Amino acid sequence: MIEFTLHDEDTAPEASKDLLARSMKQNGRIPGLHATMAEAPGLLEGYQLVHQLFLDSSFDKDELTVVWQSVNVEHSCHYCVPAHTGIAKGMKVDDAITEALRNATPLPNEHLEALRTFTLAMVRERGDVGDEAVQVFLDAGFTARQVLEVVLGVSQKVMSNYTNSLAHTPVDAPFRKYEWHEAAAAI
Repeated sequence: MIEFTLHDEDTAPEASKDLLARSMKQNGRIPGLHATMAEAPGLLEGYQLVHQLFLDSSFDKDELTVVWQSVNVEHSCHYCVPAHTGIAKGMKVDDAITEALRNATPLPNEHLEALRTFTLAMVRERGDVGDEAVQVFLDAGFTARQVLEVVLGVSQKVMSNYTNSLAHTPVDAPFRKYEWHEAAAAI
């Protein structure tokens, strides 16, 4: 098994040093995901950019959380599920939403459930969801723009979930209290 280095600003490749400095400034620490991604500067830079673009999308905080956690749970990401639980708390997302996502149980409203269903279809069908699924998503109050923004959110999560799966990234201390283990899928 390959050992991945958790880089800091001293050990990182030169092209990652400023990216890690940005992580430190934004987070007050270097998240383990970023420390791992620093080995491949293009991956870390791409992740940071896609993350910001998704934050700037038309989705609100609850909808961002639904996309992120739907993909995290689907990919069984031991790192991202706890991390996004803590992030959701910081964003003041209702705990009922977070718990439903973590446990693959129904969400508190049909709008968010439609978003989870569409996001999971995008992941499971590798984007080939068909016109009917898109129409159901639109009928739930979403837009053509948001169809494509789900692609953006899934892209972000593929970068992080795959990295964490390969590297076995240790969960950051602030998020360990939100440890997660996959439950039997109810969705």
